[in-house]
Amino acid sequence: MSVVSHASVDMSVDRYRELEKPQALRKKDVVLMATVTSFEDLKHPTKSELRQFAELFSPLYTASSEEARRQAVSALSQCEQVPSSVAFFIASQPIAIAAPFLMASPCLNDDQLIAIARCQGAEHARAIVRRPALSPAVIDALVSMRHARLPTSAKPDKTPVDKAPIAEKPATPAPSMQQPPSTEAAQAAQRDEALRQKIKQLAAMQARPTTDRLGLRTATDVQEALMVRFARSRDADAFATCLADTLSASRWLAERIMMDISGLQLATTLKALGMDAQEAFFILERLYNHLKEAVGGVSRGEILWDSLQDDECIRRLEAWCRADRYTYADKDDMAETEQTTAAANDAGAQQVIKLKRA
Repeated sequence: MSVVSHASVDMSVDRYRELEKPQALRKKDVVLMATVTSFEDLKHPTKSELRQFAELFSPLYTASSEEARRQAVSALSQCEQVPSSVAFFIASQPIAIAAPFLMASPCLNDDQLIAIARCQGAEHARAIVRRPALSPAVIDALVSMRHARLPTSAKPDKTPVDKAPIAEKPATPAPSMQQPPSTEAAQAAQRDEALRQKIKQLAAMQARPTTDRLGLRTATDVQEALMVRFARSRDADAFATCLADTLSASRWLAERIMMDISGLQLATTLKALGMDAQEAFFILERLYNHLKEAVGGVSRGEILWDSLQDDECIRRLEAWCRADRYTYADKDDMAETEQTTAAANDAGAQQVIKLKRA
């Protein structure tokens, strides 16, 4: 009985608080929630319905109370189709209202997330980090923004206090004046560290380890040793044969790769095969003399090698091998067809001769 009475008291209190609001404000709250609720019921809204909702939402939101705004934003954070202008408008609101939308809404694209994190500050960025999935572009932007904020946050710690005159220092510093800044700085450092660890985890999920070469073309130890040996003796013919065998491709492709006098195509091939960097440097510098030249204490071969990305090299080599396979597979099929036709013609001619003799 007491539970029912308490519940009725709470409901009556809520009603009295609702009645305390101005009549116009209560009406705008009701209209805002009714608009959001009707939009949620639309499974596949049309372009005109999206445009109409975008036109109605902003003025209703501005005229409503903060509690109604929170409820509306919380409801829209679960919608799969929110107009782009409305999504960006909600995400740019104060963090107390925009947090659930930033963390859960699927209607914010990468450009919007990056713009919001850069314009609205660290609290919005931390809410974005809590999203279930982030693209590499958003992760890179969050990391760069964190590094950009580090010098600003480090300035108070690097202030030369010892250089101030002794007479200006208070004899007994008040603990209440010093403790809040230190506590706030420690909390900010903890938040930044938590954000950094979260971003590192997300980046690790996106990146593939360089040692994982399952399903990729990889040079064996014997093939690497043979290519190093032929490069040492500058035996281009034997090197081309070994390279073609490693790629399981035609000799024409191996020669075409080696004919690039810049060394770029061979460096791309060796990196795609997962060859050790030092052995690759040796091969490139022996076959292309200009890659031995040093620029700033680093050889041109090392500069070329470092400028190549593993994934891009793998894609290029696969494209080369695929084109080579298409080209020479057709030629082999034509040769086999010609041989079969010639054999059939010979057999037919011999049969005719035997019949004539009979």
